[in-house]
Amino acid sequence: MQNEIKETAPVIFTSEMKKDYTILVPDMATIQFRLLRAVLRNEGFLVEILQNSGKQVVDEGLKHVHNDTCYPALLVIGQMLDALNSGQYDLNKTALLITQTGGGCRASNYIYLLKKALIKAGYDQIPVLPLNFSEILGGGKGVRITVAQYRKGLIGIVYGDLIMLLKNQVIPYEKNKGDTEKTIEKWIDLLTEQINQGKCYSFRAMKKNFDAIVADFAAIPVRTERRVKVGVVGEIYVKYSPLGNNGLEKFLISQGCEVMLPGVLGFMMYAVSNTEVSYRLYGGSRLLRRVMRIVGAYFAKIDRMMIEAVETRSQFVAPSPFYEMKALSEGIIGHGCKMGEGWLLTSEMIELCEKGYENIICAQPFGCLPNHVAGKGMIRKIKEMHPKANIVPIDYDPGASKVNQENRIKLMLAVARESMEE
Repeated sequence: MQNEIKETAPVIFTSEMKKDYTILVPDMATIQFRLLRAVLRNEGFLVEILQNSGKQVVDEGLKHVHNDTCYPALLVIGQMLDALNSGQYDLNKTALLITQTGGGCRASNYIYLLKKALIKAGYDQIPVLPLNFSEILGGGKGVRITVAQYRKGLIGIVYGDLIMLLKNQVIPYEKNKGDTEKTIEKWIDLLTEQINQGKCYSFRAMKKNFDAIVADFAAIPVRTERRVKVGVVGEIYVKYSPLGNNGLEKFLISQGCEVMLPGVLGFMMYAVSNTEVSYRLYGGSRLLRRVMRIVGAYFAKIDRMMIEAVETRSQFVAPSPFYEMKALSEGIIGHGCKMGEGWLLTSEMIELCEKGYENIICAQPFGCLPNHVAGKGMIRKIKEMHPKANIVPIDYDPGASKVNQENRIKLMLAVARESMEE
C-alpha cells in the first residue's frame, strides 16, 4: 500500500475546476462555517458544508485512518468518505477542502492522511484543496486561497463568533421559543447578501453590523432568572463540532444551562501570536515575524471592535481582548507551550472563571497530549487560583459512550446547581 501511495500522483485542483466542481467541507463551528461558505461561494468556489453524521462516519474513519491518529482526523476524514459513498455527488466533479494547522500537532498530517485514505478507498481521482498558511506563502500548485480571500473568510468567521456569543446568552432565557433562531437566520441572510455585494468587509461596515447585531439580540424578550453558566474549552474541532462532541452545546442548553464558547478568532490570533514566541525562542525569518505582527494588529482591531459593540449592552458578557486574555496565563504556563491549543487552553479557562463561568467542560480527544497537558494538567493550578472552579475533562474517542459522557456532565451540573443555591 505504501508503494501504491508513492506511485500515485496527487490530483491538483486547478482554476478550470472552480466552475463545475463541488467542494465538500467538514462541518465544525456551524454558524461561522455557514458565513465562510457564503464567502467562498462568492469567490467562485462551489462549496457545500457536510452535515452527515452517525456511526457510519466513525466506521469509515476507523476503516481508513490508523486508530492511533487523533479523533478529529478520524471524524473529518470519515465524514468526507461517507459523503463520497453516499451517491449524492459526481465523483469526477467533486473536491475536498481541509484545514491544516502546522506545528507539532498530529493535525499537521491531515492532508497526507486524507490523500492516503482516498487512495485506499479507491477515490484517488478526487483533488484535495488545502487551507493552510504555507499555501498562501507559495510552494503549492494549482488554485490557492489568496490573502484577500483569507481576509474575507476571517471577517465572515468573526461575524459568526459574535452571533454565537449572543445566541448562547439569549436562548436559555427567551420568552418566545424560536426568537433567537429567527434572529440568527435573519443575520445570516443579511450578511450573505452583503458578502455577495462586497459590502461587509470595511471597518466602518463591520462596526455598523456589529452594533446592529447586538441591538437585535438585545431586543429579544427574555425572562429574568438564574441559570447555571457553563464554559466550554478544548481541542478546537471537538470544542465546536456537534459531530465531534456528541451535540454538547445542544445538550447543555437542554439541561437549562447558559453556555459560553470562546470564539474561533481567538484561536486564529493564538496561531499568529505564536510566531512571535517562536522567533524569540528559536529564531527564524524576520520578514515572517514582521508580517505576522501586522496581521496580529489587524486581528486585534477587529477583536476590539466586536468587544466594544457587546459592551454597549449591560445584559451581555463580553470576552476579554485577546492580549489581556493571553496575559492571564503568564507565570502559570509558558507561552512556548504552543502545540495544539497550548497556553490558549489555560488562558481560556482562567478567563471563563473571571467572567463568571466557573463551571467548565474541557473537551479533549483521547490521547491528545497537548490538551492533556495544557487543559487537564492545569486544572489543579486553576482551582488554587479560583476555589469555586468546577472543571470536568471529557474525553471523546470512537469507543467513548455518549451516556457516560453526559452522566459525567450531569454530575458536574449537580455540583454547580448546589453551589449556585448556596
